[in-house]
Amino acid sequence: MVKPKDMAPPVPRAERKITIHDRVWYLPVRSDISSFQFPGWCSEPLFSTEQPVHIEFCSGNGAWIAEKAIRHPEINWLAVEKRFDRCRKIWSKIHNHKLPNLVVAFAEGLHLSTSFIPCTSVSTVYVNFPDPWPKKRHAKHRIISLPFFLEMSRILRDNGSLIFVTDDEPYSELFLQLSQEQLALKQQLSAPGFAEPPQEYGTSFFDALFKSQGKSIRYHILKKC
Repeated sequence: MVKPKDMAPPVPRAERKITIHDRVWYLPVRSDISSFQFPGWCSEPLFSTEQPVHIEFCSGNGAWIAEKAIRHPEINWLAVEKRFDRCRKIWSKIHNHKLPNLVVAFAEGLHLSTSFIPCTSVSTVYVNFPDPWPKKRHAKHRIISLPFFLEMSRILRDNGSLIFVTDDEPYSELFLQLSQEQLALKQQLSAPGFAEPPQEYGTSFFDALFKSQGKSIRYHILKKC
């Protein structure tokens, strides 16, 4: 069985080289993006089969997206996670479950998207339980932001979906507030704009943790028109 510690970067971190190796897309912070050309979703470094692409930002240890990749081999899945230890856990799941339709990107989500993801090339985007960064001085770290919405409007295909799940009420309200400013992304749920996740949505470490603490989970969905 492959263990997370078995994964090692293909090049020293000090080199900050962007590469795709062994089901991992490495995009180190402050790396030279001009040295790397996106090969296309249907390419051997990423996915060898042309299928719809679904991206999960803030993938954590990968429990949710690995289960999705197992249940939906007809979809190509990209897990985006900026913590290396968590990327290792996702990588081990890819190998242990033999998932040719799952790749993990060691990257900051917005940087990866703006730098390399082509326009109208993604069918669905998921953001599951991102860190809400509740303090004002940390707000710049939140993935949910106006630039993020603009970027999702760019990369999603027509009728593509943006799904956001959180236990944090202020973060939910921020999502709803910013979504009202988007012309291309339309709310799919009636007031108050969120609901409990459907039963088939799946679970994750944080989903189980927050439910065990008695917290309500808010599920949001927008669609590109």
